[in-house]
Amino acid sequence: MPSFSTLLTKHNINAIAIGHFDGVHRGHKQLLKQLGIYGGLVVVDKNMANITPRLKRAEYSNYPCFIYEFEEIKALSGPDFVELLMHDFKNLNKIVVGYDFRFGRGRAWDKYDLKSLFCGEVVIVPEYCYEGVGVHSSSIREYIKQGNITMANRLLGREYSTEGIVVKGQGIGKNELVPTLNLEFLGYLTPAPGVYASRTKIGYKTYASVTFVGNRISTDNKFSIETHIINENITQTPRIVSVCFIEKIRQNMHFDTLEKLKIQIYDDIKKAAEYTGFCELNI
Repeated sequence: MPSFSTLLTKHNINAIAIGHFDGVHRGHKQLLKQLGIYGGLVVVDKNMANITPRLKRAEYSNYPCFIYEFEEIKALSGPDFVELLMHDFKNLNKIVVGYDFRFGRGRAWDKYDLKSLFCGEVVIVPEYCYEGVGVHSSSIREYIKQGNITMANRLLGREYSTEGIVVKGQGIGKNELVPTLNLEFLGYLTPAPGVYASRTKIGYKTYASVTFVGNRISTDNKFSIETHIINENITQTPRIVSVCFIEKIRQNMHFDTLEKLKIQIYDDIKKAAEYTGFCELNI
């Protein structure tokens, strides 16, 4: 791991890992193990990352991230791309890539070309499988979109964490049901509609919670993301909160009356509490 007492910049970094790094999942961690103390991530960003948007990758990798916009470098040839890296990182002597790494205009150059073009060490990390499943950002995104948070978390190696701003809600929750924080995610992939056991972080404190995603089909039918903090009274509405998804409890359902919906919500809270008391993953 890098030393936080040392400011790592392009001028003193000597090893980089190249990739998209959306999710910074278990497979990516195999690349990070090769970096050493003076390492960093070269993130080729297509503005499509929605598991860990932009510099959130640094938070989960514990390495500085240097963003290279795909649109700005896609026309470079393989040799020109390597030359750019050597120009930007003056002390570069090691490049780490995955087994399927391709680069340059039209993805015409591969990992073996990188070895011939770069004068330093090139480390090629083989595909990583967890419990017999190949770990890839694309498959994790699909699991999240399907609501299979359990599998997504296993491949990530942590709970899927999102961040959102608190927005004005319907006003029914606090008065008729249970109080909730209504959220608008900031560039994160939204899980499939349903009710989830979750953890909600406000400031430096993390609370057990239950989170609803989907259209409010029992009331106004509008889409919402709402999280209820279990056994806590949040007196001051925060501006930004983080939500970690643990387990999907049930599908979105229609209820004829608010009273029936309230009974179900209390059952959801009870079920969510069974999951939020412990964490089996390294978050």
